[in-house]
Amino acid sequence: MSIQWFPGHMTRARRQIQDKLKLIDLAVELLDARIPLSSRNPMIDDILLNKPRLIVLGKSDLADPRETEAWIERFKYEGHECIAVDASTGTRVGEIPDLARKLMQEKIDRQIAKGINPRAVRALIVGIPNVGKSTLINRLAGRNIAITGDRPGVTKGQQWIKVGKEMELLDTPGILWPKFEDPIVGYRLAMTGAIKEQILDIEDIAFYATRELINRYWDTLVERYGIEEERPTDTEEAENIVRIMEAIGRKRGCLISGGRVDLEKTSGIILRELRAGKLGRLTLESASTY
Repeated sequence: MSIQWFPGHMTRARRQIQDKLKLIDLAVELLDARIPLSSRNPMIDDILLNKPRLIVLGKSDLADPRETEAWIERFKYEGHECIAVDASTGTRVGEIPDLARKLMQEKIDRQIAKGINPRAVRALIVGIPNVGKSTLINRLAGRNIAITGDRPGVTKGQQWIKVGKEMELLDTPGILWPKFEDPIVGYRLAMTGAIKEQILDIEDIAFYATRELINRYWDTLVERYGIEEERPTDTEEAENIVRIMEAIGRKRGCLISGGRVDLEKTSGIILRELRAGKLGRLTLESASTY
């Protein structure tokens, strides 16, 4: 199955971002800490040109902390300031304005030297759909000013939001890119909720998710669902993955006539619990392999 989702408003959002660049000092690029590579829009470099950038790894409360630290080191090695936050609780969110100001310090110092009183740093916040931009903005602003929702496509337009006296944020709709060259990227985005579910084959996405969990977090899978099956030695064989999904379905009572497992219902359970962190802190991409 090929997963693609690029509705018209994303094209408009890209043009709107480019139109506002002259007003922007820096960009805050928000990534999903569970999939830092797949959640990074490859068009962003072209869109932002040479603007300074702060990379924020959001949803860090759902990600493997060891992998998150490795990703921070990787991004810093590439020359980017990077921080991991949990916007739902506010963990480390308060450090973002200071880091933004740090990135602009040379410009601020030049203004002061010329006798100019520096204005608030203006930052553009960008990221894929449902990565948590609105939740992060509300936490930074200290009030519910941006619309939030556990689904992609909630933010439709742009708005300026003040963060104290030293920072202003421009919120933008989440944007994907027209074509995922690597099909795995599409699956990982779908698994974590960045793609509108109505266009997806839920069983197909859950199948891929189960394979990822078997390969990376088998013990977690066993503990969560009480699986008594042996771990498959060959996860390229579809019947091995289906066998584990059926075991999960039986444990959760997803049965239909004849004692068969309702795979659609089981798939929904797997995806909802993965996205909500019910299976623990999981990272699906390792910094050491990229």
